[in-house]
Amino acid sequence: MPLDLSLARGGQICCASHGYEHKQNGAWMPLETSTKDLLTGNIPVGKKNASTLLPARLKLMSTTELRALFSIEDVKLPSCLDAMCMAEYLPHLEEYLPHLEESLQKQFVLLVVEAFPLIHIRRHFIESLAPLFGKPLEADPLFCRKATFLASSGSFVFLVHFFISTQFPKQQPALMLQSSQHISPQGIPKKSPLLSEYPWSPRWEASRMAVQIFDFLADEALNFKWFCNESQPQH
Repeated sequence: MPLDLSLARGGQICCASHGYEHKQNGAWMPLETSTKDLLTGNIPVGKKNASTLLPARLKLMSTTELRALFSIEDVKLPSCLDAMCMAEYLPHLEEYLPHLEESLQKQFVLLVVEAFPLIHIRRHFIESLAPLFGKPLEADPLFCRKATFLASSGSFVFLVHFFISTQFPKQQPALMLQSSQHISPQGIPKKSPLLSEYPWSPRWEASRMAVQIFDFLADEALNFKWFCNESQPQH
């Protein structure tokens, strides 16, 4: 993974590491555009007489295609100590990048092995939700592991996020509700915890699974609305 550096405004050095994408023929090819950088970071450049050095702020990025497959939020980067300068940290980071690439490739292969065999079953389940919830706003077109629908309970409008395991239908989907009318003081939409305790049988037809979830959400939407209203700051 080559590492590019550039000087940004505000006395910061930006670095970007380019990754590789997997082709259908099994080859790993370099990504063609810088918009698919895998690692970006800001390394503050301290003033000449500054007594302390600010640590680099690094963030592992992923392409849209990669985010549709799995999360990289838990991937750990080498620590950048407060007193570590750029010249000390970058060689350490570059040495780590091949290990990171190898780890991500292994995760991708395992995901394909797990997710591919039952894609058609998950796709059929998502399609079975449409007669009740309408056309999905978003859906994972590759492995059919995620879908988002718009729903309402009276005047209360919210989103329903479906997270479908590779063990589906043995393992039922996890649901998360997200209000379109309530936000936290930090400006984040109010969301429910993951919901997975509802009537379910892997032997049901997909249409019955959809009906059971729809009926469950009819009641759960009232609880979620109450939660959103009660946790809303009072002015």
